[in-house]
Amino acid sequence: MDKDEFTVTPWEVKGEIDYDRLVSLFGTSYITPELLKRIPGSSGNLFLRRKIFYSHRDLEWLLENHEKGKSFYLYTGRGPSSGTHLGHMLPWIFTRQLQEMFGTQLYFQMTDDEKFLFKEQLTLEDTNRATYDNMLDFIALGFDPSKTKIIVDTRDIAHLYKIALKVSKKVTFSTAKAVFGFKNSTNIGSIFYTSIQSAPAFIESEMRGTNVPCLIPCGIDQDPHFRVTRDVAPLLGYYKPALIHGKMLPGLSGGKMSSSGEAAIYTTDSDEVIKKKVMNAFTGGRATVEEQRRLGANPDICPVYHHYEFLLEPDDDKLKKTYTDCRSGALLCGECKLNLLSKVLNFMKAHREKREKAKEIVSDFVFNAKVM
Repeated sequence: MDKDEFTVTPWEVKGEIDYDRLVSLFGTSYITPELLKRIPGSSGNLFLRRKIFYSHRDLEWLLENHEKGKSFYLYTGRGPSSGTHLGHMLPWIFTRQLQEMFGTQLYFQMTDDEKFLFKEQLTLEDTNRATYDNMLDFIALGFDPSKTKIIVDTRDIAHLYKIALKVSKKVTFSTAKAVFGFKNSTNIGSIFYTSIQSAPAFIESEMRGTNVPCLIPCGIDQDPHFRVTRDVAPLLGYYKPALIHGKMLPGLSGGKMSSSGEAAIYTTDSDEVIKKKVMNAFTGGRATVEEQRRLGANPDICPVYHHYEFLLEPDDDKLKKTYTDCRSGALLCGECKLNLLSKVLNFMKAHREKREKAKEIVSDFVFNAKVM
C-alpha cells in the first residue's frame, strides 16, 4: 500500500490515516474553537481540548436547540466480537463525559447481530459471550444506570424492528453497495444490517411520540452507517442525528489499535502480558541510543506517545514535556515505555476492580421499554 493510501470503513481501517483528508472525503465539518465554547466544560475535556474528537455533523444545530431548552439524547455502541481494549473504551469514556456535561439519556447498542453477520468464523454463542464481556467494561466506566440503557440487538429486536423496517424501505441496494462496497456474494443479513444500526437514532422519538434530537459520538470510521441514517431521517419524519467524530487510538505496533496481535491492550490481559506488549511496542525512536541522544526521536509517529496523548496523560504540561524531551533526545524510548507501562497498569488495576463490581448491576442497565 502506498504511504498516502488508507482505508476507513465501519469494518476495516488500515494505512496511515489522514484525518484532515477524511473530513473532505466524508463531507464533515471541523469542530471550531467557536463551537467548542458552546459545549459546557469543553476546556477541561481532554478529548475536545486535544482535538481527539475533532469532526462533526450538525453539532451547531443540536447545540442551538439545546440552548433554546430542547433536550437531546446520546447514542453510541459496540460490535462485540472479542474482548475490550483501550481503543474501544476511548469513545465510551468521552460519551460518559458528554452525558455528565449535558445530563442526557444514553442508549448503548450492542450490535451482536452485526458481528455474527460480518465475521464468518463467529457463532451466535461467541457474540453472546463477547456481549456480556464488553458490557462489564462499559458499565465499569461509571455510567449512570438511571440514564443509561444497553440495547442488545438479538435480545431487544422487538424494540428495533419496526423502525429498522421503515429505514430499510427507503434504502436501495445500489445505495448500500455504493456506501459499503457490498457485492453479489454479500449475505443479505449484512445488507439489511445498517437499518438496525439506524434504529436507536430514532428510538427516543418513537417512544415519546415527538421528535427528539440525537447526538452520536463515534469513531469516524462509523460515519458511513450514519450518512445513510441521516439521508433517510427526513423521509421518515425524523430529525437527522448529529454526530461527533473521534480519531482512533493507534495500536502499539503502529496503525489503528486492531483486535488481534500485539497491538491491543485488553482489559483481561495480565500485567505480564501488558508489560510485554508495551515494552515491545513500535516507537518513533532511532536505531541506537547515541543517535537518539544526538538527533532526537519522532513522537508524531509513536503509538507510545499517542497513548499518553489520547488517554493516559491528562496534564497538558506533562504531555508537552514528554513531546519536547522526545524530540530533543532527552527522553529515550525505554524510559518512555516504562512510564507508559506504569500508567496502563494503574488504569487497569482500578478498572478490573470496577469490572468485578459491574457484574452485580448489569440488570440495572437492561433496556425494558414497552414494545412500540
